[in-house]
Amino acid sequence: MTGHSPGSQQPGHIPVGGEDRWLLVAVAGLLSFVAMLDMNIVNVALADIAEGLHVSAATAQWAVLGYQLPVVALLLPVGRWLDGVGMRSALLVAAAGFALCSALAAAAPWASWLIAARLAQGAFGAVLFVLMPVLALRSVRPELRGRAMSVPATLGPLGAVTGPAVGGLLLDHLGWRAVFLVKIPFCLLALAVAWRAMPRDGGLRLPDRRSAADAVLVGSGVAALLLALTLAPGSPGALVLALAAVPPLWWWLRGPGGRPVVGVLRATGLIRAHTAVLALAAAFATVHYVVALHLQRDDGVSATTTGLTVLAFPLGMGLAGPVGGRLADRCGARPVAVIGAALTAAGLLLLVPLGGDWSPVGVAWRLALAGLGMGLNGGPTQALVMGAAPPDRTATVGSSVQLARSLGFTLGPALATAAWGLAAGADGVTAGLTLAATAACLAVPLLALPGRRPAFEQEMSTGDAPAAHHS
Repeated sequence: MTGHSPGSQQPGHIPVGGEDRWLLVAVAGLLSFVAMLDMNIVNVALADIAEGLHVSAATAQWAVLGYQLPVVALLLPVGRWLDGVGMRSALLVAAAGFALCSALAAAAPWASWLIAARLAQGAFGAVLFVLMPVLALRSVRPELRGRAMSVPATLGPLGAVTGPAVGGLLLDHLGWRAVFLVKIPFCLLALAVAWRAMPRDGGLRLPDRRSAADAVLVGSGVAALLLALTLAPGSPGALVLALAAVPPLWWWLRGPGGRPVVGVLRATGLIRAHTAVLALAAAFATVHYVVALHLQRDDGVSATTTGLTVLAFPLGMGLAGPVGGRLADRCGARPVAVIGAALTAAGLLLLVPLGGDWSPVGVAWRLALAGLGMGLNGGPTQALVMGAAPPDRTATVGSSVQLARSLGFTLGPALATAAWGLAAGADGVTAGLTLAATAACLAVPLLALPGRRPAFEQEMSTGDAPAAHHS
């Protein structure tokens, strides 16, 4: 160990005392689940929120957008900021802020209060999203990275897919305010563990002027893109908003904030790996959207049967996630990630010939196969990406891969809606499933082909960060 403080020690070093801190890995998985749960759990309560606060459905929609926009828009600026602050302090502040905002949202007497609480919660959520893979990476020895990274990589998506089911149960029995309160016990548990188990660090510092400028540029660009994708299903003309994302993002990429990020992503083939993450996330979100909508709207299947059918995907993920991590530690992350992506692609390709003639059992086993692939892929891909990051840029890489995943989750349903609209009936279903399968197939060669391994000094020469050698 060098002279780094405990909170800023380089990833890949054996944890303090030479012991693997699996309790902190569990905290990373728990907070990943909670942060992703919040992406979807509120959707089912929008009608009740609109009625309870006496606002329109469009206004109630901001209970969701108010969280999603800052999460995605702030990921990259937050990653750059977190590379220079103490991890323990950042986690404690983010988890406490997330829990506080949940309580404020639940207590909202009017819509503006609720939206403000959700915007603030999204900012804290962005910090959690970036911290979780870094926390898992730094809590174990290098030879156990695959197992550690599989925990947040599996539990995060599981939070996303179980959100509507959990939200529906809470809504039916306790009302819409419980949808916000349910996350608080998890945050308090994570706070208690982190307070006791994480070593003290140098604390936090406020973002400097350049970091604030980066946040404005990236935030406005990504927010415009996310708004366009989110609103496009109901109003195709909203896609024009995506053009507004180009100037600020281009300005950021050409400036001192974006150049180091681009340098990191060029190293070790990370751009291809990020594209694979985006493609698989888009496939994941697309197939859930298409299957659930078709079964209920077109086939008249009950909500319970639809939920059980779609549950096959996360069930497969949950079973295969720990296996993928162990295999990655034994056989290497890349081959396991490729096999997982191939299984996901196979499961989705088997759905395409069904067209609109489905049986829940026939759909479920295909979704289970795809879920097994996603479970095998998640941890190894995360380990592959984070393990290739320069030691002083792990938060930056963590933020960029989370951004790719978040954009994929948003892009998939938007493109599926467009494809469905261009086709008709069963052809629309087939178009959506083909889109999901194509995205999954694209991820296979992107993960299979390793990139060049240049020295990080060369890759970071366009930025102002100190160079770090790849271990």
